[in-house]
Amino acid sequence: MSLMSVADALNSILDGVTPLPEEDVSLDDALHRTLSRDLAALRTQPPAPMSAMDGYAVRTTDAAKGARLTVIGESAAGRPFEGPAIGPNEAVRIFTGGVVPAGADTIVIQEDVEREHNFITLAEAAPKPRHIREAGLDFREGDVMLRRGTLLSDRDLSLAASMNHPTLPVHRKPKIAILATGDELVMPGSQTGPGQIIYSNAYAIQALMRSTGAETISLGIAHDTMEDTCAAIRRAKEMGADLLITSGGASVGDHDMVKPALEAEGTDIKFWKIALRPGKPMMHGRCGSMRVIGLPGNPSSSYVCSFVFAVPLIRAMLGRAQVNHCIETAILGHALPPNDHRQEYLRARVLNDNGVAIATTVNLQDSSLLGNLSAADVLLVRPPLAPAAQAGERCDVIRLPA
Repeated sequence: MSLMSVADALNSILDGVTPLPEEDVSLDDALHRTLSRDLAALRTQPPAPMSAMDGYAVRTTDAAKGARLTVIGESAAGRPFEGPAIGPNEAVRIFTGGVVPAGADTIVIQEDVEREHNFITLAEAAPKPRHIREAGLDFREGDVMLRRGTLLSDRDLSLAASMNHPTLPVHRKPKIAILATGDELVMPGSQTGPGQIIYSNAYAIQALMRSTGAETISLGIAHDTMEDTCAAIRRAKEMGADLLITSGGASVGDHDMVKPALEAEGTDIKFWKIALRPGKPMMHGRCGSMRVIGLPGNPSSSYVCSFVFAVPLIRAMLGRAQVNHCIETAILGHALPPNDHRQEYLRARVLNDNGVAIATTVNLQDSSLLGNLSAADVLLVRPPLAPAAQAGERCDVIRLPA
């Protein structure tokens, strides 16, 4: 049976995905959430012409060097000058953030002024308007400043607050249920018996899903029985999971129960096995409204498949403007042999050499190894049937989360 390509598998996973429903959250809770609608300013900023410096608001026609002007009042931030418009040979003491009085069209900074009682003498001329922030310099009421699909940063929250939005419309976080399968697995901190290993995959998957913007539900470890695996799948549906991620049991051995259990629970398997290294025995399907991704059990395979396939799916559920991973270019630090028919994701590190990104693969690419996965900061992508590559050639890499 021919294996599905990575591109076709990703298209299958993303097919028909629509962003999750909208909810309003406070500014305090909106960091790294995804905007579900364009956000327009509810006010103009600045709302009026404001001084950018401490000094005196005057008319340029009066601002010759040596001019003597009468100070008729003061304008400070939050306390505008309340008098009439500035007239000939008049000035208003003004501070940074103060509203520029009517009639004034320039600010003379205080360092260029000599003051005596209610009179100032200009040590320097102010021949043109300056040091004034015009109304609407930042934005005007009705301006769309943040677009639908934006992943809200700390700076975006400050902008939204300035636009006078106390709450923001965002897409609901996807609920991701994570299930491990395997009689050999025990939890961290346990004493291992003969043939047992510590369960570790879920911690990377859970962190990856959360950092992408999802909520996670741990279903623990299911034994290698149909009864236990089916019961866990039903729990995921009952909890309202948008996506079930299983780890292990996705291959063809006598004890691999995930595929038959999913089918027994009514899952429509869209594909099973893809032309990918690491991660060939991966599956995807739909169980009612719940999507399912079945990951291999080996740690590197499990993580790479989560990163390559589940992260774009979560982004699509969140309505992100950018769904697919960004591909960067680096220079190979050493030669690579030709690739076979599977698309390969090599764990690698990128070092900066005088502004040039040099990619070097980790020593061993065995899918069971966690030490080398932890040491990697990129995945070096090699397409199917890629020819041998020499040191110094260009290569494609995808940055892994820090």
